[in-house]
Amino acid sequence: MLSALFGSALVITLAELGDKTQILALMLACRYKAWQVIIGVFGATLLVHLVSTIVGQLLGVAIPGKIVAIVAGIAFIGFGIWTLKGDKVDDDAADKPSRFGPILTSGIAFFLAELGDKTQLATITLAGRYSAQSGISQAAAFWGVWMGSTVGMVIADGLAIFVGAVLGKKLPERLITRVSGVLFILGGIYMLAGAMVKLPGVS
Repeated sequence: MLSALFGSALVITLAELGDKTQILALMLACRYKAWQVIIGVFGATLLVHLVSTIVGQLLGVAIPGKIVAIVAGIAFIGFGIWTLKGDKVDDDAADKPSRFGPILTSGIAFFLAELGDKTQLATITLAGRYSAQSGISQAAAFWGVWMGSTVGMVIADGLAIFVGAVLGKKLPERLITRVSGVLFILGGIYMLAGAMVKLPGVS
């Protein structure tokens, strides 16, 4: 479980850096109190990543481990290219559900922005990979990926919320985007290589 927990937390933290949902979290933190935004983000992430983990685990059980590793590697390279290309959020995205309170507003805005986002797709990929990996139970893979991906989101978005609430300025978005994109591509190459030559950590 620990490998799935820490692995998922690391991957999702990297995936979220410079992502549109992190930018949204920063925007929300400029309008509401930091603790209200973080509660909304946490609740929305728990829900979205619960569904994502279930979907990914079902796919991982149904598909052979080597194929899952190859698909995961290709997906991670794709996520890296997606990250390098950039992702934008509409300026009014944080205002759409404004008739609700700050916590619910933050949660709804973040939930809608996260649907179909690369962090959601990365969570599905991680769940499939860990569920297909030998030496880890399905329950451990499920809880590890769900909690790890949620923690990773909270870490990355907590940073954005802190910057928005305390410093009042944006993160160095271009640099962060490039670094996280390159790391994703390197991770994808490692997974593909592991699927072919059975590197450590790839079943």
